[in-house]
Amino acid sequence: MAIYQIIDTFLLIMQFAIIGRAILSWFDRSGQNPISQVLIQLTEPIISPIRQIMPRTGMIDLSPMISIFAIIILRQILATAAAG
Repeated sequence: MAIYQIIDTFLLIMQFAIIGRAILSWFDRSGQNPISQVLIQLTEPIISPIRQIMPRTGMIDLSPMISIFAIIILRQILATAAAG
């Protein structure tokens, strides 16, 4: 049960980091803010593969949203596996 809680906490932190990165991208487009740089380094391993698979949609990057959905689904699967 402790391993589940560690993984779930990590996924929740990553979920909030992706949300934070998306919000900061509205204000700091260049990513020069130190907080932006940390969030980019934290979340890029998750977002980058999704960005490579997804088709381009102009100026809107949907890969953070897809990443968050994937994390939510993964957390649900882990919760079900831990309960059962």
